[in-house]
Amino acid sequence: MQTWAESYLAWMAWQEQTKARKLAEQDGLSPEQRFFVGFAQWACSNQTPEQLRLNAVTNPHSPPRYRINGVVSNMPQFVEAFQCKAGKALVRPEKELCKVW
Repeated sequence: MQTWAESYLAWMAWQEQTKARKLAEQDGLSPEQRFFVGFAQWACSNQTPEQLRLNAVTNPHSPPRYRINGVVSNMPQFVEAFQCKAGKALVRPEKELCKVW
């Protein structure tokens, strides 16, 4: 499971590795947006409501949706990459952001 800190470190590493490169938009997504899409793809799933209920009592991990949304909603870089507006589901007020560093 990826944590917020691991995701933030991945973002920082990606920024460092690509800073000297001119990355172009592809398929209508900026390089930054593609980073976050790639991050989310590891948790793609298609679970029935019954499976979600079973996992809620037998699996110690959060459902994939929350494992991704919980991380990106704490990353201002995500909000900037997708130009999210205040008040939207994945935009937390500054005072509610989880900050490690």
